[in-house]
Amino acid sequence: MARQARLDAPGTLHHVMIRGIGRSPIFDDDHDRHDFISRAGILAIETETRILAWALMRNHVHLLIFSGPPGISRFMRRLLTGYALRYNRRHRRNGHLFQNRYKPIVCEKGPYRLELVRSIHLNPVRAGQVESMEALDEYLWSGHRVIMGKEKNDWQERDYVLGVSLIRRRARRFVPTDGLWRMGRIRGGGRS
Repeated sequence: MARQARLDAPGTLHHVMIRGIGRSPIFDDDHDRHDFISRAGILAIETETRILAWALMRNHVHLLIFSGPPGISRFMRRLLTGYALRYNRRHRRNGHLFQNRYKPIVCEKGPYRLELVRSIHLNPVRAGQVESMEALDEYLWSGHRVIMGKEKNDWQERDYVLGVSLIRRRARRFVPTDGLWRMGRIRGGGRS
């Protein structure tokens, strides 16, 4: 059976997950992590792919991206093939590094995207790779440092994420929802 075509138009928001084959590690050390993320940054600029959030875990990766004009397939093919070739050469191994193809989930461009940014950047804390939120501010292998202004790079969409967050907070203050919440029309109250 042939593979199903992926939905991909320039500007489509994707939550992309990449996993090591058999859940095995895809990063052995910081050299590997640096190689992967610098490769992603270079390709993001070349292909006009916009990266909103990212986290490198031991055996998987999360990316939240707007695909560029060439599409997500070209970006991911170049990223994963280039990284796997260098990883295999460096660690003197053969064979597949990644399990199946990457998994892209098309996402809405509404408020949910901020929840995705937060969720992706919290992955190292949830997995125990980072001890606390304060430690996450200094953690090199997620986009959280950039969002917090601790580091700058040209390929991560910090201003976009912060702008959407600011607009959302202002809208919630402008449209009071406390009365609707008390009347049972919305859940969770109107506080953010």
